[in-house]
Amino acid sequence: MSDADLEEIRRARLQQLQQQGGGGGGGEGSEQDAQRDREAEQRTSILAQILTPQAADRLGRIRLVKESRATDVENRLIMLARSGQLRAKVTEEQLKELLGAVAEQQEKEESKIVVNRRGGGGWDDDDLDDLLKDV
Repeated sequence: MSDADLEEIRRARLQQLQQQGGGGGGGEGSEQDAQRDREAEQRTSILAQILTPQAADRLGRIRLVKESRATDVENRLIMLARSGQLRAKVTEEQLKELLGAVAEQQEKEESKIVVNRRGGGGWDDDDLDDLLKDV
């Protein structure tokens, strides 16, 4: 899809959302919606500038499967772009490497298991022995 096609789809979707929302509800909600739309448009614009078409396509497919991972990758890419660390467009291979790094980080975060034990009122072996003697 070209940028013009994406822009046309975005405009149609925005118009559809405005029609569904109706005219009521006050101005505050529409201002927030407009702000959210502007931010989404800026993200899309930045990503279009820093990704090759193949990389953008791959990121779109990832978004279909796991939106949180795609958002994490987008945030990292935008941060790198804003800090000036990207000198050329990100290729599909570079995107794969970044995806691997994000996946490793998420696995580390998800694999942490924290067990909080309560002090005091728990059972121990002596309590079990006392119960068996009574039987």
